[in-house]
Amino acid sequence: QVQLVESGGGLAQAGGSLRLSCAASGSIFSINDMAWYRQAPGKQRELVAAITRGGGTNYADSVKGRFTISRDNAKNTVYLQMNSLKPEDTAVYYCTAEVARTYYSNSRQYWGQGTQVTVSS
Repeated sequence: QVQLVESGGGLAQAGGSLRLSCAASGSIFSINDMAWYRQAPGKQRELVAAITRGGGTNYADSVKGRFTISRDNAKNTVYLQMNSLKPEDTAVYYCTAEVARTYYSNSRQYWGQGTQVTVSS
């Protein structure tokens, strides 16, 4: 099995910062793309940022210039540094990872349980 555990969520004021972490553990051979999604109440889940194993990144337009995604391949961990937070960033944030469990197996997507981020105005 593979588990993704997020941490670092919480309450922040507008203009403040938070850093999310997500560590993957279990039966892992390799991890390809990793990403952060978020879902606000009454809204669909949306991609926030993604990063390839080689470090290529892409961001939602709403977070460009404010959020930075990074990863530590040795630790199977992905991070999301969130600066200049806005109330509209309030959501549950989920990490995902494309994990191959053996050399021969195809990768599949795993999800974390989510962590709440609340930004007050």
